[in-house]
Amino acid sequence: MNSLPITEADLHAYVDGVLPLARQAEIEAWLAARPEEAARIAAYRSQNLALHQLFDPVLDEAVPPAIRLPERPAWWSGAAKRVAAGVLIAVLGGVAGWLARGTAMPGGADSPGQVLLAKAGPAAGLARRAAIAHVVYSPELRHPVEVGAEQEDHLVAWLSKRLGKPVHPPHLGKLGYDLIGGRLLPGQSGPVAQFMYQDGAGKRLTLYVSTEQGGAADTGFRFAQEGKVGVFYWIDGDFGYALSASANRGELAAVATAVHAQLE
Repeated sequence: MNSLPITEADLHAYVDGVLPLARQAEIEAWLAARPEEAARIAAYRSQNLALHQLFDPVLDEAVPPAIRLPERPAWWSGAAKRVAAGVLIAVLGGVAGWLARGTAMPGGADSPGQVLLAKAGPAAGLARRAAIAHVVYSPELRHPVEVGAEQEDHLVAWLSKRLGKPVHPPHLGKLGYDLIGGRLLPGQSGPVAQFMYQDGAGKRLTLYVSTEQGGAADTGFRFAQEGKVGVFYWIDGDFGYALSASANRGELAAVATAVHAQLE
């Protein structure tokens, strides 16, 4: 092949669909001869799709009145537009920063259907990160977990060592969900664990376990809905837990109750 070498940037541009057709064809030929790289690129595409499914509904939400621009007066000029645009960027940046920190918003923390960014307290960030991890990894066919359930003892020892506290996956066979395995993930300030389960129909749920809420007050169950993903989350002692699935609230509540009972 007489073309330029294939770089990681080329592969990401290919995943994003922004390459010229000629370069796209070169990369497809390159991938056809490298099945492992082709599988990696396919995984990137599935992650992109999962993230779009999670966050695209937010794009259709109305702009909050607090940050909506007023009607433009007659004297609105090009210079004034540029100044106002700079101010708006600063305001939006500040609002986004406060939302990411979990600043309390009207409506109550337990109201279903709220965007996770708008929920208050340390548990809200836990729920949001758990939902993102769920939509990224639950669609995976070849590599949904790092360590499979057949090595559960190793999985428990490894994750407990990395989190610095004993963790173990609850057993949900009576509810129709079998453990697939688990993986280590980066949290907000350190490692977190994710356990994945699957029922006979192929539906998956994940339990996200974090020790980053140390010192936070214990909470009861709280529910958040982000797109098609429901999350029951709570803080108990040194641990924060979040159970995520594309399931209705009642079904997820039953599983969360069983999980809580076993973890206690």
